[in-house]
Amino acid sequence: MGFSELLLGFLNAKLDIGPGILWREIIGNGFGLASAILGMQRRVAAWPIGIIGNILLFTVFLGGVFHTPQDLDLWGQAGRQIFFFAVSVYGWVRWYGYRKSHAGEKAGVQPRWAGWRGRLQLAIAAVILWVAFYFGLSALGSWGPAADAWILTGSILATYGMARGWVEFWLIWIAVDAVGVPLLLGAGFYPSAIMYVIYGGFCLAGFVAWWRLERNPRPEVQPQQVTQAR
Repeated sequence: MGFSELLLGFLNAKLDIGPGILWREIIGNGFGLASAILGMQRRVAAWPIGIIGNILLFTVFLGGVFHTPQDLDLWGQAGRQIFFFAVSVYGWVRWYGYRKSHAGEKAGVQPRWAGWRGRLQLAIAAVILWVAFYFGLSALGSWGPAADAWILTGSILATYGMARGWVEFWLIWIAVDAVGVPLLLGAGFYPSAIMYVIYGGFCLAGFVAWWRLERNPRPEVQPQQVTQAR
């Protein structure tokens, strides 16, 4: 059996429950959950693992294009996988650079609050992005454009906040989950809806963990010193 046949078999593999649940939706969300757990632990590996999940879920949410059992196009859900990919590369580089420059440090970031300036930036970006995405997704015929636009907006801001090490990013994720669960249940993407509920619990735990680290940081590891030739 050739590679193309194996790939086609994987893309079409599904559980015969209801209209059918694609294995790539289950596996993609599994990678997303692994990324969330590693993110809570501030591990650099959270980013590449999350990217794999993004690629799989991109094909899932364009149901009309890739002929999923739901046959619905959630352009916001699909589009956020592309933004995830781009912001995840930024976060991957940023966290890797932090870990590399701090000798003996396994974590990729030191949690901190965004501050009023950072929160103002997030609020302004949230309004601008939601309006732009709402009209764009409506024009594309996305199912549930208002909720889809918020999920896309919040996901971008949360991922950016995670890359910056802002504690608030966990709260943004919780707000995304609160909107995403009913949207995905209504659209028939049941594994993703269930994962959103689980994500919500991890986000709450992640917020508490990062909040404690921000309040009581570990002794700072000194950056590696570069010896200059004399």
